[in-house]
Amino acid sequence: MKDVRVLVVEDEKLIRWSLVQALSALGCRALGAESGERARQLIEEEEPDIVLLDFKLPGMNGLDLLEWIKGHHARIEVAMMTGHGNLELAVKAMKMGAADYLQKPFQPEEIRLLVTRLVERMKLAGRLRRQLERRQRLCGVDRLVGSSKAMVGLRRLIMQLDQSRQITVLLEGESGTGKSFVARVLHQSGGRANRPFMEISCTSLSPTLIESELFGHERGAFTDAKSRKRGIVELADGGTVFLDEIGDMPAGGQAKLLQLLEQRRFRRVGGTEELEVDVGIIAATNKNLEMEVEKGTFRKDLFFRLSAIRIEIPPLRDHIEDIPELCAHFVEMYNREMNRHVKGVSPAALDMMMNYHWPGNVRELRNNIERAFVLGCTEMILPEHLALFTPAKKDKRPAQVSLPEGPMTLEQLERHAIEQALAECGGNQCAAARRLGISRDTLRYRMKKHGLLENYSRQAKVRAANRSR
Repeated sequence: MKDVRVLVVEDEKLIRWSLVQALSALGCRALGAESGERARQLIEEEEPDIVLLDFKLPGMNGLDLLEWIKGHHARIEVAMMTGHGNLELAVKAMKMGAADYLQKPFQPEEIRLLVTRLVERMKLAGRLRRQLERRQRLCGVDRLVGSSKAMVGLRRLIMQLDQSRQITVLLEGESGTGKSFVARVLHQSGGRANRPFMEISCTSLSPTLIESELFGHERGAFTDAKSRKRGIVELADGGTVFLDEIGDMPAGGQAKLLQLLEQRRFRRVGGTEELEVDVGIIAATNKNLEMEVEKGTFRKDLFFRLSAIRIEIPPLRDHIEDIPELCAHFVEMYNREMNRHVKGVSPAALDMMMNYHWPGNVRELRNNIERAFVLGCTEMILPEHLALFTPAKKDKRPAQVSLPEGPMTLEQLERHAIEQALAECGGNQCAAARRLGISRDTLRYRMKKHGLLENYSRQAKVRAANRSR
């Protein structure tokens, strides 16, 4: 029982002193409180593991204190102390969340047995809580579909994060890569999973409104503030706040957010009282914040605070091997939502997808699957169901190469032309060769010369393997 913290709440001084001495002899760290008010103060300061609580107390009685403990510190184990003939009160207390009771007068051995039982309950509750949190983490990260190296690494990183702490995470990636989805997975994968998840887009509101939405406002803070309003940060206490497109947050909001990250305190708009809050912060951006800092549109100190943990969400073109799994996932999802029985994606449609560059990333892929369902697809998703963006058709002359700025050697120019053609043709070497006006063998020779062949051949093998499924 070493290091178990026990608080004895008893108004009779002799009984309180005797219990503290007996518990100390068992190796516990024991404290005493003579009233409910003093007990609340010690619970906040000392965070005991166990409370031995008398029914009859001056001011706040034992049942009132029990209700407060279970509402604010549910993990504390509470045992009631009752006199002879008060078993009805003991039963009522058990229904309110008390773990056990001790009937006066009691012997030292009874105290030892009671504390032993409560310690065992604590250990069991801790094991169950850890198992639940692990299941939540596994269930959360399993929603990130894909077996590619990029997605496996992303899941592994999320599993390593401890979301029960006040950590700050910055998600970086192009539009449509799933930053909002990853933020929810992060929240659901840790100790805050059962607490609020509040989201705000920094692009959708004016500078005044975004501060009001985020931090709340007092009555009269501005023209339309007719009453006090609690903001997202306050409502998310104990949970997670997700700030989407943080790069667009106005300067005033950036200053207040920095204060929140540094002090875990904030003021409502128009208010003077500092409020303390316990929230995890997840921010997301499709901008290069380092460049925004250099331009002076984003605070350097805020950037460093947000960058404690940076997670890069890869664009879909960098893990095209996940497209078959993503398609299967979305088909299953829309089958459930629309009560349909679509079997999957046809080989021809999948081949189109594997050769596409996906500027809209996973969001564009999902929208295409949804479109197929809306268009009435009943068996297989076919090429005609897809709406993949393609540039306007050009004549059949060799492609015109757009040159980057600055001087280039002939070798650099050739490599640039090959990479540009392959990108415009979705990695299809035959199409890229036609676009450049050369044979496929010549293209492959040039690709090998510039160290490009291995990477593009790997992508081609992935596409071929998926077509054969």
